[in-house]
Amino acid sequence: MKVLVNGAGGHMGSILRRLVEEGNQGTELAAAVESVGKVEGALHSLEEFHGEADCIVDFSHPAGTKTLVEYAVKKDIPLVIATTGQEEAENTMIHEAAKHIPVFFAHNMAVAAILVGELCKTVAAAFPDADIEILDYHHNRKVDVPSGTALIIANAIKEVRPNATYNIGRPENGKRTKEEIGIHSLRLGNVVGTHEIIFDTGTQMITIKHEAKDRAMFAEGAITAAVFLVKQKPGLYTMKDLVASV
Repeated sequence: MKVLVNGAGGHMGSILRRLVEEGNQGTELAAAVESVGKVEGALHSLEEFHGEADCIVDFSHPAGTKTLVEYAVKKDIPLVIATTGQEEAENTMIHEAAKHIPVFFAHNMAVAAILVGELCKTVAAAFPDADIEILDYHHNRKVDVPSGTALIIANAIKEVRPNATYNIGRPENGKRTKEEIGIHSLRLGNVVGTHEIIFDTGTQMITIKHEAKDRAMFAEGAITAAVFLVKQKPGLYTMKDLVASV
């Protein structure tokens, strides 16, 4: 499977490029693209690529969403978007593109993130009165707060607690409400990504924790998503779809 790597000059993009060049999961590099700065062996824009690709995997920047989805739709190439931090306008573009091509969109390419969300749903349902707090640790260069993964976990809990509200950062004084889920973001050093979910019933505490040890796991997950996506019809796919297909 030929993969077009977009954002090849970034940290995650460079890891992805290396894994694809090594043939991870049967892939080969169609081309590498980096629009910001010069990267050896990389094209400066998607439009410079005139070869064949089975899938585009994007680890670039949300500001490039419009160019990315327009190119993928025009060339009829399945698209994996591993970039985070999209605003409403970018999300709308992604959903529109999914009407024409298969699009895989996930804030976290680690399969474990979805499994953690499912575990949290089970605990939240079993202890409906427990206080819930989510701690989101990442490196000090991460821009979006809270992390996309923290929101994935919170949204999973909300499926079994539909009246839940999110208290992000607890910016004001006051007692917590019964319905709230506290979400706290810590940005420290070179932390790859850790999410800790605490359930407290008053008589016991349950903690679920996932710690990413190496950023290569996200690139591996993106490749797994690409392998899955090229077999799909046009539509919007997430990690839940990937996990369900296993």
